[in-house]
Amino acid sequence: MDLIVGNWKMNLGGRDSLQLIEGILERLKKPIPGEAVICPPATALFMAGDRVKETPLQLGCQNVFYENKGAYTGEISPEFAREAGSRYAIIGHSERRQFFSEGPEINRKIEAVLNLGMTPILCVGESLEQRDGGNAWSVVKDQLKQGLQGISTEKLSGLAIAYEPVWAIGTGKTASPEDAREMASRIIEELHHLQGLRVLYGGSVKPGNISDFMSLAEINGALVGGASLKADSFAKLIYWEK
Repeated sequence: MDLIVGNWKMNLGGRDSLQLIEGILERLKKPIPGEAVICPPATALFMAGDRVKETPLQLGCQNVFYENKGAYTGEISPEFAREAGSRYAIIGHSERRQFFSEGPEINRKIEAVLNLGMTPILCVGESLEQRDGGNAWSVVKDQLKQGLQGISTEKLSGLAIAYEPVWAIGTGKTASPEDAREMASRIIEELHHLQGLRVLYGGSVKPGNISDFMSLAEINGALVGGASLKADSFAKLIYWEK
């Protein structure tokens, strides 16, 4: 089943989040041909979660800590995120890796999310320098290994991997469909033992190009940034057509 995820990043407070949700719901005139997930900022999770209950939209969080509670000032409890209604959690986004130096703790975050019955969306992707140097796959493979190491195959059933080439995030550039297909194929081959694995593409996805990626057999969804901040464009992404 296709998975379309809107990552709102550090945009939209509680009131604006509700306004966007209303706009999206107004445009859902027919059944969603898959799953549609919104990931608002943490401060809007509970308000958003209350609003999307019993609607076709699902809730996700943009990040969590690896402990459910304790003396961790400013962190986001995965247990609280689930209490707000989150079924999905974005883990290891390139912006978290870049600005907050995340690395080894990604593995612990994934396990914490799985222990609560939530589905992690593990983000992987290479920089332009790494791609030009011929190291794209080795970088992504290392990120997969680091993120999933030591976690049982049974726990990882239904895992989502978002391939987001770093150079295509928020730049207006996108990987070619062939680049995306090649990387998705390698990810699927590497994780062939996992049941229900879904590979998403992310990186300047918008209504005008989503079909280029979603029509690929290896791609099962999209992780969307800027285009998820407008109700009309996000609805078009949900209803993309082959």
